[in-house]
Amino acid sequence: MAELFQTELRDLTGSANTRRLRRSGNVPAILYGHGKENVSLSLVSKQVQAAIERREKLVQLEGAVTENALVKAVQWDALGTKVIHLDLTRVDENETVQVTVVIVVKGTAPGLAAGGRVNRTIRRTQITCPVMEIPNEIELNLSTLELNGSLTLADLALPKGVQLVAAPETVVATCTEIIVAEEPTADEATDDAAEPELIGDTGGDDAESSDDADAGGDDGE
Repeated sequence: MAELFQTELRDLTGSANTRRLRRSGNVPAILYGHGKENVSLSLVSKQVQAAIERREKLVQLEGAVTENALVKAVQWDALGTKVIHLDLTRVDENETVQVTVVIVVKGTAPGLAAGGRVNRTIRRTQITCPVMEIPNEIELNLSTLELNGSLTLADLALPKGVQLVAAPETVVATCTEIIVAEEPTADEATDDAAEPELIGDTGGDDAESSDDADAGGDDGE
């Protein structure tokens, strides 16, 4: 079911008007696509924030504009916590669309008990599906992931009508052994300890030769 957004037309644009709009509890948005003109909208911030946090893709616009749309792009504030702008594209309820969805993991990998760790190689993937059947997320069950094993896009639990865009053999997660570096023994630590470097004249053989020469000179006298 599409998320409901109440809309108002946004006649005034520009930075100052946009800031004023946000302070009033609304989010600026642009609606485009399907060969129609672009429309600047004002949306209710609470509705937008809740829908985006639930990863909703399809929205139903009511009020000044009445039609279905896809969330095409989201702009966040500097902290990445608050939505400050939306791009919406028009869609027909009978069309098939291509969207990017989040991959969420479920279950526990048996490889963890064998001393491994799970590595995520991708966290999102593109799919095609009927616009009214867009999933918020797709699950990956880790219960078959053994040590030194891997799971691919083919292992995703795809809802009915959903098809992958990327190759099914694309790796999504692996389970690899945790390698712990061994601590050096006391003897190894002693052997590896660096000796201090002596800089300059050490007073070695050359110094002794000089002393011998001086001594020889005295004997000659």
